[in-house]
Amino acid sequence: MNCNNCIKKPVIKLTNSNISLCNKHFIRYFEKKVLYTIKKFNLIEKEDKIGIAISGGKDSFTALSILKQFHDKKIITLEALAIDEGIKGYRDLKYVKKFCKDNKIKLHILTYKDFFDNTLDQMVKKFKNKTSCSYCGVFRRYLLNLGAKKFNFTKLATGHNLDDEAQTILMNQFRNNPELSARLGPITGIIVDKKFIKRIKPLYLVTEKETTTYAFLKKFPIKFSECPYANQGYRDSVRNLLNDFEAKYPGTKHSIVDSFIQIMPMLKENFKEVKPLNSCKICQEPTSREICQACNYKGQLNDL
Repeated sequence: MNCNNCIKKPVIKLTNSNISLCNKHFIRYFEKKVLYTIKKFNLIEKEDKIGIAISGGKDSFTALSILKQFHDKKIITLEALAIDEGIKGYRDLKYVKKFCKDNKIKLHILTYKDFFDNTLDQMVKKFKNKTSCSYCGVFRRYLLNLGAKKFNFTKLATGHNLDDEAQTILMNQFRNNPELSARLGPITGIIVDKKFIKRIKPLYLVTEKETTTYAFLKKFPIKFSECPYANQGYRDSVRNLLNDFEAKYPGTKHSIVDSFIQIMPMLKENFKEVKPLNSCKICQEPTSREICQACNYKGQLNDL
């Protein structure tokens, strides 16, 4: 079998279109699709100061490398923001530091230890009755928004791909939470509020398989490994379910996201009248309660 565009050996078969592509034509296809996503959903604007949430994994390295094209052309300013949860043997930012240094990208690092007095490894030992993903997600989102404001980003880019979005859409459906779904999309949120920095997803229309292939072919300095606590979360079950469906019925993930994009404007319109945000009386970050969930968890940790 040859590449659909030439006689070279293919490196990937695209499940949604049954097309096989070689190294050269796949990279061209992938970058074109990401650039199309950025343009179609108006993810970046001239003179934006974009922060890229970089973890050191395939998705964030890929998003960083493509956004760097806009940075190099002086369309935007690009900086990186890394969150170090404190996971021994997994969260190693040395390659992130080197990549950013070599490419002249300013890197900011915020740690769980500094802000919450505990690493994630320590939290897991203390929170024996909670799944790690539940509080880790809260802390991570908290620091990303805090950092984005601190470093004056106009938008925060994440490495979420089509698989991630399909999983989240299903999770919200299973939990009967359409209001959370209304906040999804290539640009997150429902209303503009200075308390929150808008998040953009340049990889929204490319699959995890495509992103993995791109990162491998581009030889990014990464480890293709999952967080050791990932199998504790609800998302892991949904991911396995979706992967099984995708294997039996190729294109399932694309169908979920494509159909969601069609109803997304209606969801956002339906939930645009949201409850006013309060400021957490401890940290002053936005919350719908008196005390934000991050400070609530931090308080629980201090009591253990």
